[in-house]
Amino acid sequence: MAYEVVVVGGGIGGLTVAALLAARGVGVCLLEKESRAGGCAETFEKSGYTFERGAGLYASWGAGEIHEKIFDELPVAPPETRIVSPSYVVRLPDETEIAVAQSDEEFYESLRRAFPECAASALSFYREIEPVADALFRASVAVPDLRTASKMKRAQVALSEHRVARKIYAAMNERAVERLRKTSARFRRFIDAQLQIFGQVPSDECAYLFAAVALMIPRRGMYSIRGGGSALADSLVESIKKSGGAVRLNSPVLRLSYDSSGSPRGVDLLSGETIEATRAIISNLTVWDTYGKLVGLNRTPYEVRQKLKNLRGWGAYLIFAAMDEQASARLPADHLLVLTNWQEEPERFNPESSLFMFASSTAWDARAPEGERSVTINAFTRAEEWFSFHEDDRAREEMDQAALEAWWNRMHAMMPELGGEIEVIETINPPGFYDETRRKLGMVGGVGQAIENFGMNSISHRTHWPNLFMVGDTVFPGAGIAAVTQSALIVANEITTRAVFSF
Repeated sequence: MAYEVVVVGGGIGGLTVAALLAARGVGVCLLEKESRAGGCAETFEKSGYTFERGAGLYASWGAGEIHEKIFDELPVAPPETRIVSPSYVVRLPDETEIAVAQSDEEFYESLRRAFPECAASALSFYREIEPVADALFRASVAVPDLRTASKMKRAQVALSEHRVARKIYAAMNERAVERLRKTSARFRRFIDAQLQIFGQVPSDECAYLFAAVALMIPRRGMYSIRGGGSALADSLVESIKKSGGAVRLNSPVLRLSYDSSGSPRGVDLLSGETIEATRAIISNLTVWDTYGKLVGLNRTPYEVRQKLKNLRGWGAYLIFAAMDEQASARLPADHLLVLTNWQEEPERFNPESSLFMFASSTAWDARAPEGERSVTINAFTRAEEWFSFHEDDRAREEMDQAALEAWWNRMHAMMPELGGEIEVIETINPPGFYDETRRKLGMVGGVGQAIENFGMNSISHRTHWPNLFMVGDTVFPGAGIAAVTQSALIVANEITTRAVFSF
């Protein structure tokens, strides 16, 4: 069987690019190994509760932003969303709380109270990044693929943003920490916590331009989706089918299929079936798995193998819990980003023992029995360490139990208002993520946005073959549903606006 485009993987990136292509009249087939699409965004159900596998915060659902742009093309309505206010509260080890709110007056007053030792410098930092982030937001709307856009297009964008373009170019190789020199160690840890969540690296590694965007996204507004990521996935599946595309679930792909010249011509399924792609193949696997599984390392260029050898992501340890409404009422917000210890400088920031996101479902979408809320507690863990026990399930279970006890104790120490009105329902660790998604080592959250992996140094959607593309959180522009959606728009535009085999 043959289609114009074959998409491998039914995560949000794969679903979005397939939905866009189908809506534009391209014959597309999406292949997903699981019985339901959604990938890491798929919700988890147990004991009458529905849980998200992430923080449940979604960016860029406002007017004129990426999701409105996508759904304007599709024959289905978007899922219901509501803005979250505040986006989240950051709780520090000394019990200081900072509400990351959309209101400048509220947010800046929160900064003044929280950081009296460097209030002027803290406010100056945020005021400095705001115009930079706004310019980069506008640039991404005008030219979604700034990573591979022509020099002329980039020059046009720079000209349209002439007031801040010089600042942006001057800061392209700066790390965020370089703009934090005049602030206190407490404020820097406040920034580290946020950058680790959104960019997988703290300020001493994070690219300054990424930091500007990442820190302003929650100031612009974060949203909750009724039904979580699965509702978005279901809308995209419906769109693909309405537009005449094919969605094949329970269809694991084994590898690329090659023609006599050694060029990709389609994919081989685990079942033995071959599906041909006459225009393009799109991988929604991670960059590690695209080359390691689909392409094969023997066909992967040397420079790509070297890049992948040093490229790492974090694993996640998640606790799914049930919380009484009474406990929820005592919390300052539905989402708390909690720093459990300072890790005094010059000690390097290590999130594995000091940072977690507490994410409760909202009152309007409780996803739980009456009078309760579902909660996801997200913590960082080094994925590779979980696989050193791959021959011993008992050792892995003991490791999981130790992690659960450690994080449960840290949570109660930092959030005493929970009391006994919260209980564990389930956990998931990197081996669990691997079993469900087949992502290398169960790594989630994309690639850390350090200088060497950001912007022009990031991994492109293009590969060394002109008819093989990538979408997802390990390629430009990075992690998060909004960024993944942008990666899908980039590929859809390239396939439908130019001859695929011309470059």
